[in-house]
Amino acid sequence: MLTIFKNKSIFFISNLLLGAFNLVMAIEISEISYCGIPFDIKENSSSSTHYIVIHGDEQTAKILINEHIKKNKGKAFIIKSKDREVTLGPTIVDPNRLFSNTGARKALKNFKADWVKSELDELLTELKISRKNFLDSIFPSEGGLLIALHNNFRGYNVNSELKKSQLFSIKKNENPRDFIICTSYVDYEKLKNGPYNIVLQNVMNNNNDGSLSWAAIQKGVRYINIETRLGWLSMQRKMLNFVEEKLN
Repeated sequence: MLTIFKNKSIFFISNLLLGAFNLVMAIEISEISYCGIPFDIKENSSSSTHYIVIHGDEQTAKILINEHIKKNKGKAFIIKSKDREVTLGPTIVDPNRLFSNTGARKALKNFKADWVKSELDELLTELKISRKNFLDSIFPSEGGLLIALHNNFRGYNVNSELKKSQLFSIKKNENPRDFIICTSYVDYEKLKNGPYNIVLQNVMNNNNDGSLSWAAIQKGVRYINIETRLGWLSMQRKMLNFVEEKLN
């Protein structure tokens, strides 16, 4: 009897190890670039839910998405950088300001004011061409959901977004630096009575700053931004689980 028990135990443990191995092997890893800015792609089965981490210095978001994609179907796009700004041509730039011509022009001048006009125009043209291919890749199929994970550490909070929002639900007991932005009214209605600060932004702003959220609005893509303080992994994990439970 003792021998049989041991064999069963070994068989059970072997299956657990095999299951863990298969889980890891299920993640398909590839790369994509946006005008030379590299992103890892991690895909766990086909799904209409996509994720993105676009700032390299937001390490909490990176930890969470790498953890989350191992256990949930979807496709994650993770910038291959440790810095907030990335190199683009002869300058550095915030990668989340490159999703409109106006935003990209302003962002490129932020750290380099002395552009030769022809060089700047050429780079903007390259961005415009690359942008279409990149957005086609990161935006999910019609009706799908794109979830962006962000961390803040410079005082940015939900109050900064209220003037740009059509509706909002602010919770007095929640830290204003932890909040959710969504671009779908239907999604907002499902999330607004939850425990977290949430704003709806579904109307194009005349002052398009080139952020991914405005590109999503323009293309009619359901977009969620889950923003938390840097280092608050447990909070961001709870918020991500809440969003997926309510919307999926």
